Amino acid sequence: MRLSEFWLAVAEEFGDGYGRVLTRDLVLGALDGLTADEALAKGRPPREVWLALCAAMDIPPERRYGVGRRDPRRG
Repeated sequence: MRLSEFWLAVAEEFGDGYGRVLTRDLVLGALDGLTADEALAKGRPPREVWLALCAAMDIPPERRYGVGRRDPRRG
């Protein structure tokens, strides 16, 4: 997962505004007590951060994978 895909996935799952609040404020135990923003800034892989965010927010597994990818037919 690329960083741009991470942000697209966050926006699609949580909405732009709420997603940004979550990534800024929600402390994730799976990421050693970092927020998503902090983890990304420290170089943690976007996929790892995405999965930790999903787990913390109880997102069903079927919605955790494959999100954030743009439809190649839509450009």
